[in-house]
Amino acid sequence: MNILIVTDAWEPQVNGVVRTLKQTRHELEKLGHQVELITPLEFKTFPCPTYPEIRLSWRPGKKIAARIDAFKPDAIHIATEGPLGLAARKFCIRNKLPFTTAYHSRFPEYVQLRFGIPVSWTYKWLAGFHNAAAAVMAPTKVVVRDLEARGFTKVVMWSRGVDLDLFKPGSREKLQTRRPVFVYVGRVAVEKNVEAFLELELPGSKWVCGDGPAAPTLRAKYPEVSWLGVLSQTELAEVYNSADVFVFPSKTDTFGLVLLEAMACGCPVAAYPVTGPIDVIGEDGPGALKHDLQQACLDALKLDRSEVRRFAERYSWAAASQQFLNHLHPFTPGAQQELRELQEQPAWQAGE
Repeated sequence: MNILIVTDAWEPQVNGVVRTLKQTRHELEKLGHQVELITPLEFKTFPCPTYPEIRLSWRPGKKIAARIDAFKPDAIHIATEGPLGLAARKFCIRNKLPFTTAYHSRFPEYVQLRFGIPVSWTYKWLAGFHNAAAAVMAPTKVVVRDLEARGFTKVVMWSRGVDLDLFKPGSREKLQTRRPVFVYVGRVAVEKNVEAFLELELPGSKWVCGDGPAAPTLRAKYPEVSWLGVLSQTELAEVYNSADVFVFPSKTDTFGLVLLEAMACGCPVAAYPVTGPIDVIGEDGPGALKHDLQQACLDALKLDRSEVRRFAERYSWAAASQQFLNHLHPFTPGAQQELRELQEQPAWQAGE
């Protein structure tokens, strides 16, 4: 099947959306599908207000149409609600082609934090965007329920996975500072609530891996914290292994791939009991989820690293990609028949 994915989030961005799309493409290609992506790298772009690391495509409509016509996809997935997603959505509606979308992050909460726009306004706009789709893919059951309560229709679950061969227990020597070592990995931005971690009075030392608009201010405010910047996946695995606790202070993430990456390396997680951590780890999983983040960090030190790794082994990108494929809506007869035959296979629902 020819599968087209349209995304406003792509390199050089380093985030969960980009990693999810890369892993999904890899798994689908292993199954014999041809996957093509339309990304901002093909267009003239301008910086997103207040977030210049994100580049927005300028007037992409004609080129989007030409790319779709040239590729001749059997199914179209729109990953984001930016200029490329809007142009692809317009093309599909105009040509009466079914398409799917995905809800990756709590964008309305981010917009409220940055611009003060009421959450209800942004959710209303997003519901209008996504309700034109044949299916809206969300990462957890909690997010599915939340979106349905906000007026979204046809919401289905598309989970996430982790590369268990890359993220696995290994040497703990990378971070040579006082133990215990507490680590944050991710964007350094207001919506990630990083300062909630940095201001904690914890024993040992703190590290931050990542970059973002809040980084200069936080570096200056917390000079005792060690900063590594943006790392490769291999380097991140070394960091997770060296850390005693992975601290996840965000209250707005819908999933948090970094949770799985850390746990796959055996690193215990300390986080708030909110959507994302509670969906991945649950109330009984090997993590410390508390409204008191400092106590969660101290409790996480007591967890068995081998048990943490075993828990992460439940997640695979193969199963998550099967979910994605199952939710597509092919619009060519051959692809529709191919998908029906796959869905009839006994192991097909393994990722549900």
